[in-house]
Amino acid sequence: MLKWMERLARVMAILGGIVLTALVILTCISVLGRGLNTLGHAGWMPEALGKTLINTGVGPITGDFELVEAGVAFAIFAFLPVAQLYSGHATVDVFTSFLSQKLNKIIQAFWEVIFAIVLILITWRLYEGMQSKMSYGETTFLLQFPIWWAYAASFVAAFVATITAIYTAIGRIAETLTKRHFLPYSEGASH
Repeated sequence: MLKWMERLARVMAILGGIVLTALVILTCISVLGRGLNTLGHAGWMPEALGKTLINTGVGPITGDFELVEAGVAFAIFAFLPVAQLYSGHATVDVFTSFLSQKLNKIIQAFWEVIFAIVLILITWRLYEGMQSKMSYGETTFLLQFPIWWAYAASFVAAFVATITAIYTAIGRIAETLTKRHFLPYSEGASH
């Protein structure tokens, strides 16, 4: 089961990375277009050169912020499974570093269960939000694509994150009770 969860988490992380990379490229192109358009309108620019630049159609990408908003939401949820499975979330162990390993395992299992519950709640609310957006037929302002598409993409990624969180919570509880390792651990940051 662990191998299957690892593959699923990695596929989601790769999809999130592809979407995030595409959004970075989109943003760079849009900013470059906006800058060139501003340059074409600059008062110091020779009029003929400015008009030629503007006539090429350079400018920001229409609806870039709508695409970034939808894509980043998906990417965040897409990265959660791999972070959850490998205990890659940021932790502060100032208060727990002096505790025993057994107590730290109990604390970790507790937070894994809480995280799974929170993800279940978020996924449920994303599903309800998607249903609401579908029934009202809401669209984005500039691109006019249905808002539920963004909700659906985020819902799928959140659903996978929820499955991973439940699996991880069960695994951490099992580790605490049996003193065996079932899940991978992150290497952590070295200072």
